[in-house]
Amino acid sequence: MDYTEEWVTSRARSAYERGQASFAVRPERSALLVIDMQDEFVRPGWSPYWVPAATRMAPRLRRLVDHCRGADVPVIWTIFDDTHLGLDRPHALRFLPHADTDWHRPGPAAVWEPMGYRDDEILIRKPSYGAFYDTPLDTILRNLGRDTVIVTGTLTNYCCGTTARQAYERGYQVVFGSDVTATDDESRQEPELAVLRKGFALVLRAEEIADRLSEPEPKP
Repeated sequence: MDYTEEWVTSRARSAYERGQASFAVRPERSALLVIDMQDEFVRPGWSPYWVPAATRMAPRLRRLVDHCRGADVPVIWTIFDDTHLGLDRPHALRFLPHADTDWHRPGPAAVWEPMGYRDDEILIRKPSYGAFYDTPLDTILRNLGRDTVIVTGTLTNYCCGTTARQAYERGYQVVFGSDVTATDDESRQEPELAVLRKGFALVLRAEEIADRLSEPEPKP
């Protein structure tokens, strides 16, 4: 076959726009990761890092959290925090433009209260974008016997997307919530979903994730 430039481009575009991973999403093998739905990103007007799209999608994500609880899918929360006096953060972070602000968090970092975080659920305080970087997340998931992670939260193209890539590289099956993730510039949402769809994750809406978690187990 003669692989023309037009054929190759068309094939790539189809994978970015309509590609779909082929693995099943089983509740007994899955864990829900709720990434950084914390005050400075979700609480309206509270910080210069507010992500309005995250506030808007929060009720939908809260419903998915409740659905996962009902399906015995562990809910694991993360917070982007000043752990170990900031000395465990990648050194270059301080030089990047989004960190250029005089704002300081007025109190301890916490999950935004309307999200309904519970004390009997795991909360990981992470020093960088990805939830696997210098955290016990991988060990926790393996101890739980979970090989599928459902990534939700904010920001789509930073902490959520990095976590999805890290999970993929560690051998996890990754589900990425297309309408239960959000970013600070909504024009960046679909380009990030396109890359994840083609190379890293099964990209689904919250309703689709809930439906798949509720499907009966296939007979052997």
